[in-house]
Amino acid sequence: MKYAINPLSVVPIRSSASDKSEMISQILFGEMVEILETKGNWSKVRCEWDNYIGWIDSKQLKEISADEFHLYRLNHACSIELVQPAVGQGHYLPITIGANLPNFDGLRFSLNGSNFQFSGQAINPSEIKANAELLLKMARRYLYAPYLWGGRSPLGIDCSGFTQVTFKLVGIALPRDAKDQVEKGELIDFIELSQEGDLAFFENRKGRISHVGILMGDNQIIHASGKVRIDKIDHYGIYNTEKSKYTHRLRVIKRVLPKKEITLTSEELEQFESTQVPLFK
Repeated sequence: MKYAINPLSVVPIRSSASDKSEMISQILFGEMVEILETKGNWSKVRCEWDNYIGWIDSKQLKEISADEFHLYRLNHACSIELVQPAVGQGHYLPITIGANLPNFDGLRFSLNGSNFQFSGQAINPSEIKANAELLLKMARRYLYAPYLWGGRSPLGIDCSGFTQVTFKLVGIALPRDAKDQVEKGELIDFIELSQEGDLAFFENRKGRISHVGILMGDNQIIHASGKVRIDKIDHYGIYNTEKSKYTHRLRVIKRVLPKKEITLTSEELEQFESTQVPLFK
């Protein structure tokens, strides 16, 4: 098997071996892939963190050994700075939030023989306890990031890229696409039983999952639609106050974070169960 790591800030993953093909995702600095095959200057890869498959320009990858692959996977931190330069030998490299910093010791990291200084904040997701407060703190850092189909960085991100990278920062792995993310976690039948940090999924006119966001409490949701934004949400869907209309129809809510104790009384539960329609279909 051949492995590679991304030595650049953000690299596109495309649907086929061409710069003209659709960008279906991105890999951030320090993220790794398995090389499945090569075609000319292109490599078909499987992403290490979510098994997503696509094509990357081989010139934008750095091949690493199997030993390095396993070492970097076990020993890395994640940047939580929106954009922070890493200082290499005679150059600067922009590092975005969510990027992996291999062998980071708090001041420096190394990648395939190159050493960098990094003065920004970083966390080791494997050493923290996932909770809604930290998750939403990370999510808010993406506010006003522009929407970009296939994007996973604060310079351009799509709805499922936003949820995937945000959960990555608290140590929880999610699939790349909303249609696959919806298969994870515990089903929540009523929005009144939802908690901060739950994932809300929305359907298109054909009844297919087409959008996802993170619930914030107080009938609000943070999601990527045009930009990363905060909108109102109820049992019907997302209500955009700027447009004075619903923009997304709610399909289902899933809980991926650890469950908290429900605070509703039995009377409150009975009251809304008699008037609400379960979200799950």
